Amino acid sequence: MSDPVLGLLGFVAALGLIALGLPVAVSMGVIGALGYWYLNGWMGVAYIMGSSPFESIFPYTLSVIPLFVMMGVFASHAGLSRSLFDVINSFIGHRKGGLAITTVGASAFFGAICGSSLATVATIGRVALPEMKRHGYDPSLSTATVAAGGTLGVLIPPSVLLVIYGLLTQSSIGQLFIGALVPGILGALLYAGAIMVQVRLKPEMAPRSERSSWGDRVRYLGQVWQVVLLFAVVIGGIYAGWFSPTEAAAVGAVGAFLLALFSGELNRKTLGASVFETAGLTGMIFFILIGASLFNFFLENTGLPQLLIEQIHSSGLGPTSVMVLILVFYIVLGCFMDSMSMILLTVPLLAPVAQELDFNLVWFGIIVVTVAEIGLITPPIGMNLFVVQATTDDVSQGTVIRGIFPFILADVVRLALLVAFPALVLWLPGQAF
Repeated sequence: MSDPVLGLLGFVAALGLIALGLPVAVSMGVIGALGYWYLNGWMGVAYIMGSSPFESIFPYTLSVIPLFVMMGVFASHAGLSRSLFDVINSFIGHRKGGLAITTVGASAFFGAICGSSLATVATIGRVALPEMKRHGYDPSLSTATVAAGGTLGVLIPPSVLLVIYGLLTQSSIGQLFIGALVPGILGALLYAGAIMVQVRLKPEMAPRSERSSWGDRVRYLGQVWQVVLLFAVVIGGIYAGWFSPTEAAAVGAVGAFLLALFSGELNRKTLGASVFETAGLTGMIFFILIGASLFNFFLENTGLPQLLIEQIHSSGLGPTSVMVLILVFYIVLGCFMDSMSMILLTVPLLAPVAQELDFNLVWFGIIVVTVAEIGLITPPIGMNLFVVQATTDDVSQGTVIRGIFPFILADVVRLALLVAFPALVLWLPGQAF
């Protein structure tokens, strides 16, 4: 058996173990270690088992992960989701579909502070779903809106997935963050458009709610200026060159802590819970990184990435055709895997192909994370679909799935625009760096 064939079998075996429910870190680590042992013997696998775990998590740049995780945890405990929802709702909630569009906007802003899709769905869902139910919104529209809006937390910086992609490909995390701004805003606008089209075709899906007074609007604005300031300092500081992404993460974590403290929501109990939650999420991510490192050692030794490049050259396919095949591959894979697993498993294999085809790795990274977003809301196992169902007691999984397809279509439109017009991603980083 040739080494590249062994690499391909290892890739399929890792997918199979993940599909069977084995943790991602264990699946990649076990296949990576066994494959490396087959290729290099016991001494070889003993060496990488001793060195790879340390080398995969010791780089200084990885400190950005626990800091951004802590920022999101403190933001959740500060009650920011309620304030964001209220201020957006006060301006547009009275319009047709206004509460659903408010949910998308609140998800985008909260995702920018939180950086986690699942946390955004769970937090915004607890605020938005009761409001939409009280106003008579169709359950399929309300639940699908929360599930889709949560995906914006994966792309809009700070994003843990973009950090991991940057570390895997040695790309600038700052450029990835800046490059994700326009695609993230575009995603929110397309989601709002999907809602407007649905309520225009079926007005009964989203009855109008009451109009807020200007006094209420001013009062709500007074509750969220700190959130806007925190986002502006973190992302604007990177854009202006005031500090690196790691320093920005530290500033964001301290800022979110102060917001939670001054909001009155932070006490000894919630502080302890926040610290343990941060440690648990960080440990999970680092454990996955260790498993991915072992798997990547194995893939590199098989020469599978180089074989892929050679096959693409010999096939005569152009860069656009290859990109379409990559996107189809990711969309299908997203039906069965979560976004972090997809990126850790596939980027080491496909990044060399992207480089060989002269794809800009920042642009390619935004495309990959955008496709990962689609996977989060794609049946049968889109993670956001299950989280939003768990947030409400009286909605079936079929109801959530029935409402999600207009949002998937909006994501496909966004993906097509980003592929056709790379400047949507690359213009801002070019100005900033």
